[in-house]
Amino acid sequence: MNIQSIIKLSVFCLAFGNLSAQNPWPEMTNTAKPWTRWWWMGNAVDEKGLDKQLTTLSNAGFGGVEVVPIYGAKGFENRYISYLSPEWMKMLQFTVNKAKSLQMGVDMAVGTGWPIGGPQVNEEDAATKMIVQKYALLSGEKLAEKIFLKDEKLKNLQTVKLDIVTAYNEKNEAVVLTDKVTNDGVLNWKPDSGKWTIYAVFTGKTLQKVKRAAPGGEGFTLNHFSGAATVDYFKTFDKAFGNSNYGVRSFFNDSYEVYNADWTPDFKNEFLKRRGYDISPYIKYLINDEENGTTRRVKSDYRETLSELILYNFTDQFTSWAHSKNSKNTNQAHGSPGNLLDLYAAVDIPESETFGSTVFDIPGLRRDSLDVQKADHPDINMLKFASSAANAKGKQLISNETFTWLTEHFKTSWSQAKPEVEQVFLSGINHVFYHGTTYTPADVPFPGWLFYASVNFVPENSLWPHISGLNSFVMRSQSILQSGKSDNELLIYWPVYDSWASAKGKDVAFKVHNVEKWLQPTPFYEDLTKLDKMGYSFDMTSDKMIGEAKSYNNKIQIAKEGSSYQVLIVPELTYLPETTLNNILELARNGASVIFQNEPKDIPGYFEVEKRRNLLKSLWSQILFNNQGENLKTAEFGKGKIILSSDVSKALEYLKIEREKLTETGLKFVRRQFEGGKYYYIVNHTSKEINQFLPINYTGKQTIIMNPENGDFGMAQIQNNSARIQLKSGQSLILKSSKTIDSSVQKWNYTEKTGTPIILDQPWQLTFKEGGPELPKSQQLKKPQPWTSFSEDPATQSFSGTGVYTTSLDLRKKNADDYVLKLDKLYESAKVIVNGQDAGIVWSIPFEISIGKYLKKGTNTIQIEVCNLMANRIRYMDQKKIQWRNYHEINFVNIDYKSFDASGWTVQPSGLDGQIQLIPIIYSK
Repeated sequence: MNIQSIIKLSVFCLAFGNLSAQNPWPEMTNTAKPWTRWWWMGNAVDEKGLDKQLTTLSNAGFGGVEVVPIYGAKGFENRYISYLSPEWMKMLQFTVNKAKSLQMGVDMAVGTGWPIGGPQVNEEDAATKMIVQKYALLSGEKLAEKIFLKDEKLKNLQTVKLDIVTAYNEKNEAVVLTDKVTNDGVLNWKPDSGKWTIYAVFTGKTLQKVKRAAPGGEGFTLNHFSGAATVDYFKTFDKAFGNSNYGVRSFFNDSYEVYNADWTPDFKNEFLKRRGYDISPYIKYLINDEENGTTRRVKSDYRETLSELILYNFTDQFTSWAHSKNSKNTNQAHGSPGNLLDLYAAVDIPESETFGSTVFDIPGLRRDSLDVQKADHPDINMLKFASSAANAKGKQLISNETFTWLTEHFKTSWSQAKPEVEQVFLSGINHVFYHGTTYTPADVPFPGWLFYASVNFVPENSLWPHISGLNSFVMRSQSILQSGKSDNELLIYWPVYDSWASAKGKDVAFKVHNVEKWLQPTPFYEDLTKLDKMGYSFDMTSDKMIGEAKSYNNKIQIAKEGSSYQVLIVPELTYLPETTLNNILELARNGASVIFQNEPKDIPGYFEVEKRRNLLKSLWSQILFNNQGENLKTAEFGKGKIILSSDVSKALEYLKIEREKLTETGLKFVRRQFEGGKYYYIVNHTSKEINQFLPINYTGKQTIIMNPENGDFGMAQIQNNSARIQLKSGQSLILKSSKTIDSSVQKWNYTEKTGTPIILDQPWQLTFKEGGPELPKSQQLKKPQPWTSFSEDPATQSFSGTGVYTTSLDLRKKNADDYVLKLDKLYESAKVIVNGQDAGIVWSIPFEISIGKYLKKGTNTIQIEVCNLMANRIRYMDQKKIQWRNYHEINFVNIDYKSFDASGWTVQPSGLDGQIQLIPIIYSK
């Protein structure tokens, strides 16, 4: 057996443990494993380095990489390779070939840094904005000033043009004067009476450049609203790739962070075509923030037009281009001024993003307020926009940029990462990309090259020896979450027109970073939060999706391959298009159940308002409601039902839509269906231990418990459609409920403590095996304690690496079914070795592991190999002014985006602390 086969076998064993032939875990594909964003700094890569790092990533349990070139390190300019040059394409081909030999996949960004752009984006195709200049004019006067753009940065650009000129008097009467302005800027018009304000709208440029660009990727940001610009952009990739995709699985586009882009050269014509009227007489309402009906309606139409332009002119074309290369595409829609659901739905792999740190109630989970983002934290309902689009359209993979700025640099443990990635899974996402890994040449000393906003998933990380614990957990979880299809019963309409009708500002960007402005204050969000807590599962839907939906067997389905839903919920709203209401009624007519929380008040937009408003009322009047008690009206409509109630829970109860009552304990879940049964992925993020029978809506004929942390499985105890579940705070499990019975599956081992725990409050030897800047001296300890407590040895204060705690245990009798080794305080993760045998990795809360099968009567040797954070070594390097960060562009910043300096940090505790217990347990089956 060669070394590669041995490595793969060991990873398999780590993933699953000792399993029977009837293994309920799905086949582990490379998409089940976590992938990582792989930054090529300065594109300073070579074949030897690529080979080494890909092999290292594969051995650690990664299934693929996402190549993203960015700015480079200073002093290595002679190694830079220009993006998409023949040499760069050669490195890409080597990467793909090597990855394939390791059974890994490769994605790549369609640009360097973000947002997309580059040298191929000329002035005409660059991101565009409207610029408005105002002029005052009195009756009988002629405007003395010529109408030219005054912006010094833009006025000499060839693409700047005057788009619209409209004058308004005190009565708000408008006169469009665009054709009365000569080429040299003279306005040939005199008003007969009154005072007039002239609005001149210019098509200008944002001048935004690609952020964090790599060599060969510098240039203007793309105009996403222009189809011609999109086509031009991808011509550069066509030239580089030719007729091949070079083995790239999916082409990736990062989040939309194009600032001040709110116009396109052909916007006036596009608006007329899409909204049915000329924007020119209403430009004043688009510019001002006055609270009136016209402002709200014009701005709604403007924002809807931007949404359609980015969907049809960029996103759809991006997908078509990727398919022309026989590849897929991945897109982060968030941040754009478009309907996120439609944008996510238009690509092969919708991708969301987590940014910052979530507050969890898990005892012992470290969360220092100084080490986390002050404002940003992930919102599970924001994540559901991507999974909703994918579930409704039947897309198998939903990806996520995971762990961005989870904590301050060098202070993230794998135990902190676990609940964060569990929350991602609970949102319905099933294909995570760590953020991230930086390529480092072999001759660059510790800590290697690092990206400024990431958790450092790099081999130089002192926690790297234990990353397989996290990765195996993610792999097992994703293997389930990528199986079958989503099983959510509710479809909830997103009232995007209520957001678009705001009188404030121009474009509305739906960002990850400002959900407190556009998402959280809405009745829609209140519904999502309430329903989730009650135990209902849901996806969101858009007007476009409702238009595509059909009703089959009293269920709603948007795409043939997608999920089906028992009911459509229309939250409390003000604006609903008459076309959407008509489509909803058609669904009900064919058997669907629909809940309205209120009667739609109005239609959005400005075109033919009265005609469309009357149509909305006429459609609504077709619903003949009957009172069913307080706050509940019902109507039979064709083959379906329509409910009107502000209390959505009451309406669901009336329709007999079942909720999962297990959430009453505080547990969270996501459910999937497969042929012959259902999976439940259940997580305990509460502060308490759960040990009880929990009601499960579907138990089938057999329910198997599966542990994603170690691969164990067994048949669950079932009583009255309830499954017995044992989950400590911070743990998760999977239930597989099937229509069939597999008699070869053993019963699940439920555990109970028995006897008195053995406290290993005894002498331990502490030695150090790897790390730096130098190994501390060995210590003989009276009891377990952190090595950072030995301040008399300076090396203990600066060391990041692995310390080995060793002791002996005299086990006079072995009369328990198992023994659990419980570590009170662990900084940060540990590999446990009992009598020379690898018992596994302790890396997440609760810090405990079963070791009974490795113990024997008599003398036992226990070794605990602890890895600590990188923080202490980085602190030492900054105190000694050792240069380790020297990059172009942003260089290296802390979590508050200020210059990074660890010299003032306190020493982070490292090693073991508190009690170490050996707890005897018995199994109850």
